[in-house]
Amino acid sequence: MKKTARPATPGARPARAGGPAGRVRIIGGQYRRTPIAVILAPGLRPTPDRVRETVFNWLEHLLGGLMGGRALDLFAGSGALGLEMASRGAARVVLVESNARAAEALRGLQRRLAASAVEVLHADWQSVVGRWAPASFDVIFLDPPFGSDVLAHALDAVRPLLAPGGLIYVESPAPPDAARLAQQGLELARTGQAGVVYFHLLRARSC
Repeated sequence: MKKTARPATPGARPARAGGPAGRVRIIGGQYRRTPIAVILAPGLRPTPDRVRETVFNWLEHLLGGLMGGRALDLFAGSGALGLEMASRGAARVVLVESNARAAEALRGLQRRLAASAVEVLHADWQSVVGRWAPASFDVIFLDPPFGSDVLAHALDAVRPLLAPGGLIYVESPAPPDAARLAQQGLELARTGQAGVVYFHLLRARSC
């Protein structure tokens, strides 16, 4: 869950106390066109529909499809990324969310969709990231608070959880640092930009 404000992203509405809730939708798969209400919480601004459409086109191409895949969304927020993965046939999707209201909203949507592949954990990412065995996930989504050092720590923590051939999705306020990624055993697979936000897919470096 984002706990600091982030730069405005085209297509996303900022969440401010007293303001209207935002709304995004699931783009593809069995839950296509399902609206996802965005609760009013500081800093919660979900990945816009058009960015998710691009990212999931990349994932489908690079992984040869998402059917039967396993995904972890470590900063779930609205759940748009993980639920999109479930909609496209993933066998397991874990949504981790530290905000109690957001986690309850995710559970409500999971029940409404009867999305049996989706598991919602109300927890801080650091308290749960060590519970999974190495190579547990084919796709890992990381969209932590902007302007903090959380991303570097989270990347280090989830790197062992990535299955061979798997991909990590990252949003950040700056272009990816190739040297830093190399130190973490990662390399850039795809990258894009929406306004001031950079989004990219990472994979394990080839030997």
